[in-house]
Amino acid sequence: MNDEVTDLRARNKQATREAISRAALRLALEHGPNGLALVRVNDIAAAAGVSPRTYNNYFSSRAEAICAFQADQSKRAGQALRSRPADEPLNQAVIEAVVELYTNPEPDRAGLRMIMSTPELEGEALKAFTMAEGPLAEAIAARTGTDPGRDLFPAVTAAAVVGAVRVAGRHWLESGATDSFATVLRRALSYVLERHD
Repeated sequence: MNDEVTDLRARNKQATREAISRAALRLALEHGPNGLALVRVNDIAAAAGVSPRTYNNYFSSRAEAICAFQADQSKRAGQALRSRPADEPLNQAVIEAVVELYTNPEPDRAGLRMIMSTPELEGEALKAFTMAEGPLAEAIAARTGTDPGRDLFPAVTAAAVVGAVRVAGRHWLESGATDSFATVLRRALSYVLERHD
């Protein structure tokens, strides 16, 4: 019974976090190019159906709230790789794990464009994406039997993968690409991982 209660609490907390994040992004987008500066905490809380105090329990800034989805994705990067078949080559496993993680669902172009074009949001998004490095490096080390304390390979590979995700996002937005984000991301990751099996 305690596990069920704990799971329910965790799901409720995550649902509240996601509702606040979605409301923050939606309100910022509605206010246009300078939307972040125009959105107030009280507005975000009301739109999410929570109190301002609840909002403050989850987020310390509007930028953090807006980029919460990216942060949550990044925290799951190691688990995404660990869930791939053990006999899958490392390059393929990393590509498939990362593509699934960051494209299901496909990013919202308008939201991602706002994040990438607003300095405060871009900085928060960079922090969010960087959260993937540690868990991803640990999963790479476990998969390759390397010691992350002695071998640079897991950490360097994880950092390169995270950089590829960020560059793919920018390219997808700026190039007028008609390809899906999954296609662009897969191509970017192949440049980083094509020589590693």
